[in-house]
Amino acid sequence: MAKMNMLQAINNALDLAMAKDSTVVCFGEDVGHFGGVFRATSKLQEKYGKDRCFNTPLTEQGIAGFANGMAAQGMKPVAEIQFADYIFPAFDQIVNETAKFRYRSGNEFNVGGLVFRTPYGGGIAGGHYHSQSPEAYFAHTPGLKVIVPRDPYQAKGLLLASIASEDPVIFFEPKKLYRASTGEVPEDYYEIPLGVAEVMQEGKDVTVLAWGAQIEICQKAIEMAAAKGISCELIDLRSILPWDVDTVVKSVLKTGRLVINHEAPLTGGFAGEIAATIQQRCFLHLESPIARVCGLDTPYPLALEREYVADHLKTFEAIVASVQF
Repeated sequence: MAKMNMLQAINNALDLAMAKDSTVVCFGEDVGHFGGVFRATSKLQEKYGKDRCFNTPLTEQGIAGFANGMAAQGMKPVAEIQFADYIFPAFDQIVNETAKFRYRSGNEFNVGGLVFRTPYGGGIAGGHYHSQSPEAYFAHTPGLKVIVPRDPYQAKGLLLASIASEDPVIFFEPKKLYRASTGEVPEDYYEIPLGVAEVMQEGKDVTVLAWGAQIEICQKAIEMAAAKGISCELIDLRSILPWDVDTVVKSVLKTGRLVINHEAPLTGGFAGEIAATIQQRCFLHLESPIARVCGLDTPYPLALEREYVADHLKTFEAIVASVQF
């Protein structure tokens, strides 16, 4: 075990994957010698050469198209999109090519093994061009997997599993935790299964569900709720597509209540999909309406970031309201 922050864990995962499989390559804007804007790929070019870790032009559409082509030829590209906000120029390539490659050919060829890494979310005073959480856009696209880790241990294991996956993966990394989140991480290779949620804390009164950086926020809210005698069950979804319906259903059947928290705006956010599914599966067991604590339906503000975020206070209020309904 070694103490790592999230960036170090991601770098370690890439290092192990490249050492294990010569078809794994990583590239993106400034990814080579510079190590990317957050230094996630530091020293990988030095270790594996410019053929396996290199810079691309400043074109997200080109990065995605190039990744599709490499993956179609049997390589395992790990392509970095510098910020999740910049992934939209690559949207057509990802949803119309990456996601459909296997289906259009009747499984004669595919782009499995392709991973798009990208930092998402707020918390760094990045304003509306460096703070978005676009996971719901891609959750609407069959053929992709969408993964969001919460800490260094999860980031390493989930990234290694993503690179080993037979399906293309979009791997959203909570940038505000890159250096803020540290923990004990095994130095050896390990994978965490994709599509499986984790019950982090058991409780009996209300289920609280989140992913990525919002887990820490929910933990603070749950501590406040415990002081009021409210027992919360906390679930880290980890995988947005596919998402672990059965684990969430089992929890809500026990607690009778559900509070969902995510950074992205409320309208069209993935919490809506979860709420619709859970009310269908758990309707006769619900003790209160399913609550959503989300970002606001406005561009992510710079000056008013603290007012915008779905913080622990808003989450605590939702927990109390759900229990007292």
